[in-house]
Amino acid sequence: MKKDITCIFTLALGEGKFLAFRDLVAKIVAATHHEPGTLSYVYSVSEDERSAHIVERYRPDALVSHVDSTFAPFAEEFLALVTITGLTVYGEPDAEIKKRLDPFGAVYLKPFDGFIR
Repeated sequence: MKKDITCIFTLALGEGKFLAFRDLVAKIVAATHHEPGTLSYVYSVSEDERSAHIVERYRPDALVSHVDSTFAPFAEEFLALVTITGLTVYGEPDAEIKKRLDPFGAVYLKPFDGFIR
């Protein structure tokens, strides 16, 4: 349970920007699909298409590569379409991971009990 890193991003979408966001996300998901250390990567959108969540789960050695290599080419366009309103990180990220996530206002929560099947 302590090894994987899970991130939940909360996003606000600009008015009328969902279709462009959806098309960009399709490209990001396709690129991310090839990362062996990305265990799950799921986008969900509200009924009014004004807010979205991303639930991401990584092996610890894969998150930095995702941010630096896979997501980086899309970052500018992504951030022009949405505002990141929250980021909660579950697990025990190291300093390099925190260096990537801190700029998004990450809140870190450490596991203390439970299990994953």
